[in-house]
Amino acid sequence: MLRNMRFRAAIRWLWILFGGGAVFVLFWVMAVSGDWFGLFGGMPDLEQLENPRSAVASELYSSDGVLLGKYYRENRSLIEFEHISPNVIDALVATEDVRFEQHSGIDFLSLLRVFFGIVTFDLKGGGSTISQQLAKNLFSTRGARFEGGLAKSGNLFKMGIIKTKEWILSIRIERAYTKKEIITMYLNTVDFGTNSFGLSVAAKKYFNKDSKKLEIQEAAVLVGMLKAPTAFNPKLNPDASKRRRNTVLEQMLKYEYLTDEECEKFKAKPLVVNEKILEVDDHNAGLAPYFRSVLRDELMTWCKENGYDLFADGLKIYTTIDSRIQAHAEDAMLEHMPSLQKEFFSHWKGKNPWIDRNFREIEGFLNKACKNSERYKAYEAIYGERDSLKILRLMDQPVKMRVFTWQNGETFEKDTTLSPRDSIRYYKHFLHTGMMAMEPGTGYVRAWVGGINFKYFKYDHVKQSQRQPGSTFKPIVYAAAMVEKGFDPCYKVVDVPISIPLPSGGSWTAKNSGAYSGQSYTLRQALARSINTVAAYLIREVGVSKVIEYSRRMGITSALDSVPSLCLGSSDVSVYELTGAYSTFANRGTWLQPTYLLSIRDKNGKVLQEFSPKDTEVFNEKNAYVMLHMLKGATEERGGTAGGLWRYEFRRAAGCEVAAKTGTTSNYSDGWFMGMTKDLAIGVWTGATDRSVHFRDARGQGSHMSMPFFGKFLDKLYADEEVVKTYKYNKGKFIEPQNFDKDQRIELDCSKYETGTIDSMQYVQPTGPDEDEEGML
Repeated sequence: MLRNMRFRAAIRWLWILFGGGAVFVLFWVMAVSGDWFGLFGGMPDLEQLENPRSAVASELYSSDGVLLGKYYRENRSLIEFEHISPNVIDALVATEDVRFEQHSGIDFLSLLRVFFGIVTFDLKGGGSTISQQLAKNLFSTRGARFEGGLAKSGNLFKMGIIKTKEWILSIRIERAYTKKEIITMYLNTVDFGTNSFGLSVAAKKYFNKDSKKLEIQEAAVLVGMLKAPTAFNPKLNPDASKRRRNTVLEQMLKYEYLTDEECEKFKAKPLVVNEKILEVDDHNAGLAPYFRSVLRDELMTWCKENGYDLFADGLKIYTTIDSRIQAHAEDAMLEHMPSLQKEFFSHWKGKNPWIDRNFREIEGFLNKACKNSERYKAYEAIYGERDSLKILRLMDQPVKMRVFTWQNGETFEKDTTLSPRDSIRYYKHFLHTGMMAMEPGTGYVRAWVGGINFKYFKYDHVKQSQRQPGSTFKPIVYAAAMVEKGFDPCYKVVDVPISIPLPSGGSWTAKNSGAYSGQSYTLRQALARSINTVAAYLIREVGVSKVIEYSRRMGITSALDSVPSLCLGSSDVSVYELTGAYSTFANRGTWLQPTYLLSIRDKNGKVLQEFSPKDTEVFNEKNAYVMLHMLKGATEERGGTAGGLWRYEFRRAAGCEVAAKTGTTSNYSDGWFMGMTKDLAIGVWTGATDRSVHFRDARGQGSHMSMPFFGKFLDKLYADEEVVKTYKYNKGKFIEPQNFDKDQRIELDCSKYETGTIDSMQYVQPTGPDEDEEGML
């Protein structure tokens, strides 16, 4: 009797215990999910659960389908289930959630194992399912966003609330999505370290392959990283990564995804990862970094106007840049600039290169440069603006640093010890360059080289930078005069001083780089030899305002001074503007805005906007062809400033025509080369950041500083049969307008007026100065 009473009492207490526990759990879940009294913090609503949002990187593509770069806060690219390697799924399930297919969000057996592990102080592994981890990744359940009033009650209590939320969310996720969808979302959201989110990015970064092609040992490495992305990073900690990989392989053996023999075979394999693992998504590395930077600013404006987030919405951005042509352009720069820089260092050995017009060193130049530096401004924020002497002393204190240099024709980083002042002195010696290649007939920009090294020199010299173009501006003057005043290529002008009255009083007289010859030159000869007095004569005849009008119609938007010296390129323009202007001649007189953006799509491929170039008819096609004939003179006339192009293979091809112009500004501060073939218009500028830093002799001319870049680029381009075939580029003649030869009003054959034309067999390297010095106004 007593025994029965005790048994009934025990049953009653158990019923009360479990019943009460069940009631407590019920009320606890209701309280957490409903955030009673604001104590527990909110949870994602049904809409958020059905439309979870992860920040996805926007991707930038070349015209030939190559990924040029990404814009992101979290580097993430989404993939579908079909693009996930089965090896990854097997490794993930075996390691993280072996009963993934059986449970509905909560694995009670795992929770029981965790409970006994805590009680016996022998905890092995956690109890979170893939669905719970997905809830944590999608909704940041452990962040401040969903904290309530009880969050400050202690870590244990706080973690209890967090775990409850994750259990609730995991059950809701299981109800809303299929198992395939859950595992896909999980692998799209998980962190693989070094700002790599999602399997697609990780597979590309660590193994340089598509996620669908991951092998078993590679899948094991990536799944192993989920426990601690940095600790098990195969590049940063290869030994730890390999041990973790082998643990994952043993889990796959344990749950019969592998046989004993397979497991041992994969464990014996070496850890092989992408050698450039840390550079794949580096904004400083890869193709066209200057272009990507310029485009980023424009895309941010577009996104602001259209309600998108460039760094999170996974936009697909398609450009006109061809990755192969871009690579040829960058390779040409890397061949030319190191040797030019070596000349410059030798030219200024033992001396400072910042000089005034009289070639005397500028006093205080380095102090001014120091005060404009970021380091000086940082010191100023600490010590105040008044303590400049102390700051300058600090600028003289040696510190360890890594600097940019050229080594064996390649960019190189060198560890050294320099004072901040000496590092500024060192960097002021560097020459920079900007180059753009576009198709005149489409307006499409195919290559964009904004500088020598984006990591160390961020400023873009294609579109952001504006410099005096020197004689490369003259063709616009010639074109305006020929159209407005009826001049033709054979019209002769005497090389004598030309003085033009100024509105303010006095006059301006153009000077040549050498003496006035007193000789008569046809306009073609004068443009080929870049004779300043002839350009001055033409702007006097046509008027400065008319030259500015034509400049605007040809796409130049920079401020142009309304002064006669404009004919010698005294006003700053960009490589982008001037290349577009030149392309007008090669496009039968129609200016097409240089275009580098084709379309923007959302992450699902829907077209948001397509882009096409603006156009303006500037000349008729006959006048445009006449200007091409004029510009060919630089390579064909004896004494032509671009005659040196014959040293390049592409120029020696039978029938290859090149229209070109060199430009050199005051004291050799800027060296330009503008050139056109029948298929491309190409602009190149070279010089130092500071205009007072330059060569002191003819090595600062455009034919020496920039023309080799042009020549090396085209040699590489025409040697690429795949590119030539794709775009039908060929080394041919410019297309003559229909019935052009029957137009008696236009005379191109000036042989009866001049002497000294050349061909490839007659060419003699010119020995005189390249051309004008614009500053002699």
